[in-house]
Amino acid sequence: MSGNRAHVRRLAHRRGANFSLGFRLLPAAKRRAVYAAYAACRIPDDIVDEAGPEVPRAELHRRLDGWREEIEGTYGGRPGTAATAALAEVLPSFPIPKQALLGLVEGCRMDLERTRYRTFAELERYCELVAVTISDISLAIFGVLRDEATAAGRHLAMALQLTNVCRDVGEDVGRGRIYLPLDELERFGVGEHDIENGQVDGAGYAALMAFECARAREHFRAANPLPGMLEAGSRPAVRVMGGVYRRVLDRVAADPPAAFARRAELPRWQRLTAVAAGLLARPFI
Repeated sequence: MSGNRAHVRRLAHRRGANFSLGFRLLPAAKRRAVYAAYAACRIPDDIVDEAGPEVPRAELHRRLDGWREEIEGTYGGRPGTAATAALAEVLPSFPIPKQALLGLVEGCRMDLERTRYRTFAELERYCELVAVTISDISLAIFGVLRDEATAAGRHLAMALQLTNVCRDVGEDVGRGRIYLPLDELERFGVGEHDIENGQVDGAGYAALMAFECARAREHFRAANPLPGMLEAGSRPAVRVMGGVYRRVLDRVAADPPAAFARRAELPRWQRLTAVAAGLLARPFI
């Protein structure tokens, strides 16, 4: 294994534990491509989320601009990092869309520019940039048999991202962000100050999170046909990745205050259950 391939593989297993359960089930060539694509997607996210508060916002914009240039250079045959070198290796075999990688950068940039979303429509636009772009990248690797896979992939991407939103409320507010739409907080009688102060034990927050988790579940349900629209070798991986996240969503829905206090993770037995369900071609939900 080349050093570049080893680098992106380690990154995927270290930073994408839920995804990597599915990655391991892909055929070797697709697995290498997914590892490279994951690294290329992880880096702009880390530019924003891993920087300390002492890093000026203008510097983070500059780093994102630099990553855009790195993606452009990679598609021009001039990769400059281990991650993009690994990406360049797989581009001749998999038509990973450059615009999706660039769109993801702009989604990460939104985290520098806004910390609140007034409506779900505003949040949905953010999800299009940070999640549906990743679906477009993934489908180029997984192999599409039917045109309808694009729409089904969008549903799975939305389901995964909305699961992240529900799971990470406590983490996100620690970074000064609230992704839950403000008009929905108001509908359920939850104030921004309640989220900011960790006051999430009331009936209003429980009802709000039940509503948010139900919407994510609807996207999982709409994504159920996706694996059958993909090349056979990709189907178990997609089923496992979706199944893992749906189980994470169930844990959040079962105890929202606990998920606020500590990121919901699956115990080993549930991870194994998700793998078994994926191998048996069970639906996401």
